[in-house]
Amino acid sequence: MTVSAWAPLRRSAFRALWLAQFASNIGTWAQTVGAQWLMGDLGGTSLQVALVQTATTLPVFLLVVPAGALGDILDRRRVLVYGQALMLAGAGGLMLLAGTNRATPASLLGLLAVMAIGQALSMPSFQAIQPELVSREEIPQAALLNGVNMNVGRAIGPALGGLLIALAGPEATFAFNTVSFLGVLVVLMRWRRPSDHRPLGTEHIATAVRTGARYVASSPLFRRVLTRCLLFIVFGSGLWALLPAIARGPLRLDASGYGVLLGSVGTGAILGAFVVPKLLQRMSKNRMVLFATWIYAAATSTAVLTQNLALVIVAMLLSGACWIATLSTFNATAQILLPAWTRARALAYYQLILMGGQALGAVVWGAMADAYDLRVAMVAPAIAMAVAALLATKWLPLNDRPLDVSPATYWEEPPELDDTDVGPVLVTVEWPVADENADAFVDAMQKVGRARRRTGATMWGLFRDTEKPGTFLETFTVATWQEHLRQHLERGTVVDQLNQEAARALASGDALVRHLVYAEPKSPD
Repeated sequence: MTVSAWAPLRRSAFRALWLAQFASNIGTWAQTVGAQWLMGDLGGTSLQVALVQTATTLPVFLLVVPAGALGDILDRRRVLVYGQALMLAGAGGLMLLAGTNRATPASLLGLLAVMAIGQALSMPSFQAIQPELVSREEIPQAALLNGVNMNVGRAIGPALGGLLIALAGPEATFAFNTVSFLGVLVVLMRWRRPSDHRPLGTEHIATAVRTGARYVASSPLFRRVLTRCLLFIVFGSGLWALLPAIARGPLRLDASGYGVLLGSVGTGAILGAFVVPKLLQRMSKNRMVLFATWIYAAATSTAVLTQNLALVIVAMLLSGACWIATLSTFNATAQILLPAWTRARALAYYQLILMGGQALGAVVWGAMADAYDLRVAMVAPAIAMAVAALLATKWLPLNDRPLDVSPATYWEEPPELDDTDVGPVLVTVEWPVADENADAFVDAMQKVGRARRRTGATMWGLFRDTEKPGTFLETFTVATWQEHLRQHLERGTVVDQLNQEAARALASGDALVRHLVYAEPKSPD
């Protein structure tokens, strides 16, 4: 059954949040123009003007991973409310200071940093709630619509910011952004999100961060998404960084012409939302991403290889469609792969790749444009992107099989301990396996081992007993008894259960499980 590109908008919670976020995206991009303009009005140095971008991105880059952990251990709606409230306070403060002529370069940068902290809090949780707002079948379409939301906002926002500055000054952009955050807050306050199932209570933030990093390190399918995203972003970010220079240089356009190019990219993103679902009915996501990447590479190269404005506009339309097609596929694949208990903290790494990749690409291709020219800075990464996409399709294919990551409790109950903070804990599982199944058992246990590490094990190993033929000993350690209980009660998934059952089917009898706790010496001697 075909799912419409607009199907998620039929769900009231998703629709309300999408519309509010659309206004907020426009307001954020309008405010970026207003902040840069205000810094100039305040007599800021070139360094201070550049620091506007630093103030809006550095806090996000530093805080997005712990913010993702907060999104998993606290109520995500509440985390989003706090994040939006911080951004509202920052935008409102800028509006008051600019409107009363009390703004200074330091206060401008400080309030922008406050808003960036709020953005860092919001980003992972916003991504993580998408599967709660739509059905599993609609997640790709939701990712497409969210990408359209962001790209159209990026196209409209700067133009609106320039218009507001011309009509009422930079404080008007801050006022618009303040109102846009109010809309998001109203939607979040009205959303009745079901409570999370946490039988063992809230994790400590430091433990949650470590667990998230361990999950990403032990999930090869998710790491493929991150790697593919990084390759695309680093090589493809030159368009966003150098489009103003392309408009001013080879195309000799003014500000309105630059707006037309940005609008073409946004329009292409909207068209892509219609086309991508139809393409995925006819080809695999890997082939679709490959073709979209090749077209994007060709289109971005066209922007510097011709001075024909009509041809460049067509290239920008294609760029917008292929940008949204590729990134929405990565985003949807990531969300489908991640269980609810770790979704926000794992998606924080996805956001880190997006932001870091764009920042790195902007610096590298900008420096190349200065050292050589715009053609080299656009065509060279386009060629590298096309080659990398071909190699990645072969060696790092995206998962195209449905994986059930819904919760499942499949472990036998561990013994009860009064002190749940005791640790580390060593768990041993003795498996009897017939010789004819030994090789298949070892292979099957690799998936089990990755599941143990994803859910909390710090070390895992499988050993063949030299004194008892036909016996394998699985061992893994967990930091504390509390963490091991979370493995049992909170972090299991159906796919992990199926993998363990596949290994168990190769055993010739019941497994013997033992739990050992580190023997802490009573005296230092």
